[in-house]
Amino acid sequence: MFGNKQEANKGKAWKKLAKHFRDMKDVEMRGLFRKDAQRAERYNINLDAMMLDYSKNRITDKTLSCLLDLAKESKLAEKIEAMFKGDKINMTEKRAVLHIALRNRENTPIYVDGKNVMPEVNAVLAKMRKFTEDVRLGKFVGYTGKKLTNIVNIGIGGSDLGPKMATEALRKYWAKDIQCYFISNIDGTACSEVLNKIDPECTLFVICSKTFTTIETLTNAKTCRKWLVDALGEHAVSKHFVAVSTNANEVAKFGIDTENMFEFWDFVGGRYSMWSAIGLSIALAVGMDNFEKMLDGAHEMDMHFKYTEHSKNIPVILALLSVWYNDFYNFHSNAVIPYDQYLQYVPAYLQQLVMESNGKFVSNDGEYIKYPTSAVVFGGAGTDVQHSFFQLMHQGTQIIPCDIIVPAISHNEVGEHHEILLANALAQGEALMKGKTVKEAYDEMRRAGKPKEDAKRLKKYKSFEGNRPTNTIVFKKIDPYALGMLIAMYEHKTFVEGVIWNIDSFDQMGVELGKQMALSILPELQSNASGISHDSSTINLIKTIKRLRK
Repeated sequence: MFGNKQEANKGKAWKKLAKHFRDMKDVEMRGLFRKDAQRAERYNINLDAMMLDYSKNRITDKTLSCLLDLAKESKLAEKIEAMFKGDKINMTEKRAVLHIALRNRENTPIYVDGKNVMPEVNAVLAKMRKFTEDVRLGKFVGYTGKKLTNIVNIGIGGSDLGPKMATEALRKYWAKDIQCYFISNIDGTACSEVLNKIDPECTLFVICSKTFTTIETLTNAKTCRKWLVDALGEHAVSKHFVAVSTNANEVAKFGIDTENMFEFWDFVGGRYSMWSAIGLSIALAVGMDNFEKMLDGAHEMDMHFKYTEHSKNIPVILALLSVWYNDFYNFHSNAVIPYDQYLQYVPAYLQQLVMESNGKFVSNDGEYIKYPTSAVVFGGAGTDVQHSFFQLMHQGTQIIPCDIIVPAISHNEVGEHHEILLANALAQGEALMKGKTVKEAYDEMRRAGKPKEDAKRLKKYKSFEGNRPTNTIVFKKIDPYALGMLIAMYEHKTFVEGVIWNIDSFDQMGVELGKQMALSILPELQSNASGISHDSSTINLIKTIKRLRK
């Protein structure tokens, strides 16, 4: 615990919660379930196509009451209203935060600086629809007249992780003749491996860069441009490249027809941008109807978040539980385990969403923070991860709260596969909660015929502490609507965490320093430039790498 330092930085509700924690820290969930036969029924929330079971958490009604008081003290309701109104809640950059406008399916006016943004949002959606339909129907074709069936998204951060995650999650909805590829890493291998697989005559590159100056994205784009020009000539560029950007001059210089430039706005942060034209590759793969169904699902979650009382509000409950564990129990990691192969990139997507949003150490008041903020997020697809890091989850000395995401129906119902998958998902939640006592382990081995001495020797190794928290999120099926709900849920959860911690969840200044220093090191690697001040380790590493590259 951060103890008095933590409490000194917070108000009455925080201190009340800290006092309650002293009563709760040794409480075991086994006992909570024994005492309350209705616990599972009371600690779950149903919403349309999804259900959240949060009964396997170290909470009581009093815990929830204290957490909800904390939300009230943090003025959460007012902050939610401010976001939906278009107030400039990104206070460091003085910007509105309106990814919710991108999926405002009721088309109610949303204003920024007195201007309704919805006409522009709808115009971009209409432009996306026409272009994606023309490509998918073979009306917009490549330079040699062939249909464009290889879609290559070039971006980084939210311009890569969002489209990559969503297209993989919706792979079952891809057009039969479409293939999607993603290039993000500046490592030349990322480009080479994609370019080696595709035919230039059938390839459409989608360059995603708001400023059209991001070094990783533009370096990769120029390499792909050269590859295309070498194969088809300079005049082919306008038929094989489109841009998602706001910098029309640089887009035109690259050789892209600005009619094929898709705009988005500074009220949309990169990690919240897959709902915008950054999602063009998603729409090309699955069709604009399915892309809009994804927007529909997100809008459903937006309305739930905006209008539902906090005690029954899924993102609010998840965020409050996160704060409870991170700041009181000192559980500083969070695992996300989707039991669906198509959702394999969701944990990576959430790493950026959560850690770039809330990995901050200065409050909105300009003060250094004395309590933990963002947890470390990691995960992977079940059941694979049960054979990797779940050993630590069950028997490690650190406790990691976990979200388990479960579709009741698979897109590929093959034999018993999905029932076995579901059984594993549900078993992990139960096992993490219940554990197995030393006595239970001993008795189990004896019943199985293990000699007494062996059972005595192994009983501790075979025991599990349990009392490890999980949330289980159940969908009927992962379709575009459900995916939209899921991702919007995590977006709003992240926002609520930021409100409680009093930080700006919408800037990302922490990514700047390393990039700045890379620009100073680059000339030294490329030539004999010197005289730039570095620490002795970096100087020695530059010398070593230059020697090895010779």
